[in-house]
Amino acid sequence: MSSESLIRSVRQEILFARQRIYEVGQATPLQAIEWNDCSIYVKREDISPIKAYKWRGAYNRMAQLSPEELARGVVTASAGNHAQGVALAAKKLGTRALIYMPLATPRMKQHAVRQLGGDNVEIRLVGDTYDAASSAAHKCAAEEAFTYIHAYDDLAVMGGQGTLADEIIMSGKGPFDVAFLQVGGGGMAAATATWLKMHYPDIRIIGVEGCDQASMAAAIQAGHPVTLDRVDIFCDGTAVRRVGDLTYQICAEVIDEWMTVTNDEVSAAIQFFWEQLRCIPEPSGAMGMAAALKCLETLKGKRVLTVLCGANMDFEQLATIARRAAVGAARRRFLRIAIPEQAGSMYRLLEALPDSVNIVDFQYGKTDASDANPVIGFDVAPMEFDVLARALNAGGYQFSEVTSDTDVAFRLIHYESKLLSHPYFMTLDFHERPGALAGFLKAVSPHANLCYFNYVYSGERVGRALLGFEFADEADHNAFPDVLAGAHATYRAYEPVSAEVMQRILG
Repeated sequence: MSSESLIRSVRQEILFARQRIYEVGQATPLQAIEWNDCSIYVKREDISPIKAYKWRGAYNRMAQLSPEELARGVVTASAGNHAQGVALAAKKLGTRALIYMPLATPRMKQHAVRQLGGDNVEIRLVGDTYDAASSAAHKCAAEEAFTYIHAYDDLAVMGGQGTLADEIIMSGKGPFDVAFLQVGGGGMAAATATWLKMHYPDIRIIGVEGCDQASMAAAIQAGHPVTLDRVDIFCDGTAVRRVGDLTYQICAEVIDEWMTVTNDEVSAAIQFFWEQLRCIPEPSGAMGMAAALKCLETLKGKRVLTVLCGANMDFEQLATIARRAAVGAARRRFLRIAIPEQAGSMYRLLEALPDSVNIVDFQYGKTDASDANPVIGFDVAPMEFDVLARALNAGGYQFSEVTSDTDVAFRLIHYESKLLSHPYFMTLDFHERPGALAGFLKAVSPHANLCYFNYVYSGERVGRALLGFEFADEADHNAFPDVLAGAHATYRAYEPVSAEVMQRILG
């Protein structure tokens, strides 16, 4: 089938899908964010029946099955959102659905599938990848005569997914100058771009993929779908090694430009959504916004469209996203700074820093008898970083940027326990305000040398750090609690590390 014929077919499917999909869910809102002299409109698929757009395509496809096909049942493979859409449709239509998922599928998504489908759904965990689950699902479909419900490479599925674009048109908030559409297998992007271009001929469509999962851009370059050797799965909803044959043909015609975004940029976009709309999308749901934020300077005066396509994410992933967000927004910079390994050096370093900088991470362990190289994470704008660099240069400090270093990203704090003299480890709670740590170090520096420092900003009003101090002799070590008592005005609370834990720390 030619691309032109496919595009006509998708348009027809979207029209037919209108009545079907509203048997299950209502239209989702289109919210505006005024930012940097441009208007960004967000299609809120995160508040749909399954917290993602995938229900639209799954239900539209399954609602067209014959009574005989429904009696036999359906099968599919999915890492999450499509599975939930199939589960919802199976319960609504009274059919049986076998859903193959990788063994590593987050528990939250498995629970959501069971909750939506109830007794109509059976989950089968197979293999370590989506491809393994998909292969097993296709084998099952052939052996048991079940209908396979594809996640994207199906005209009826695309037609259902395209109803989100129909709602955008019906909102009356257009036209738009540019739309940033995330691309995985390509179903949503193909259908949405097709419908938008029919109503807004002058709109520019930008397809957005993850840096290490750009299978559609690879297909466009090759002139046909290709299979990537591997894909990054941080944005798991778009982690597709090979795009669809149908979606490739359509996307090649209706998408004007291709962009990639990094995981850090996606994390920054998730933070942007939280700050602007108080919602938290899953990584793939924020990819379109990540690309828009990357192009802000070129979008002034423009009307921009993005799709928040899903919000199904394990809670545990938030910690990684929060850490990466500031890096993605070019706000967080990590520096390794050289100072003498002697009492008071750390305090003098902190005193040399400008008051405008905000320390959000501190990693240090003693590894040398004479030289220390603490790693400090700063939350700074570009102009503030220039001020910081000038202050360090003025103080005679040598430093290097280590923001992308693996040991820094994983917070591997090296230290040599044999170098520590009469160590004293403690946890410290301090008020999270500028100068608090410097004030504490100033109070204790005459009495001890800092040999270990582990702190990361948590967003609370109270900061918490694990600190290690060393002393010239046992007497000074034993007297340190009295020093801490005398410095009580500089911290909120402290707790000595137990002898048992100390033994583990020191090996």
